[in-house]
Amino acid sequence: MTSVEELLRDTARDFEPELKRRLTGLLGGIFRSYLPQAWEFRTERETVGLHVDKDGHVSVAAGAVAHPDLTVEMAEAGLVAALKRRGPARGPPEGLKVTPHTAKGKAAFDYLRSRIGL
Repeated sequence: MTSVEELLRDTARDFEPELKRRLTGLLGGIFRSYLPQAWEFRTERETVGLHVDKDGHVSVAAGAVAHPDLTVEMAEAGLVAALKRRGPARGPPEGLKVTPHTAKGKAAFDYLRSRIGL
């Protein structure tokens, strides 16, 4: 089975160039105000952190995040399926629990959730 960490690394690699482009130009300041971001993804088998720094560099690391902006909890099979799909879900995936810890984390998740299949 593919791990959440692997899929998040793939997602980060694909998403980083687009994010960096969005940080320039007219709306760049707005996007930049939501950075840095730290998200934690938890399943019954693994915990993975996703970090985006102020310049749009995205990194993924196994383990918990010290001060996450957002925590996503879900059964591994469902999260793996969502991350593989990488498109809008027909509805909220079963068992999805999203806990925003900061307003910027909630805003970023609301904006990005359809891009990561959640």
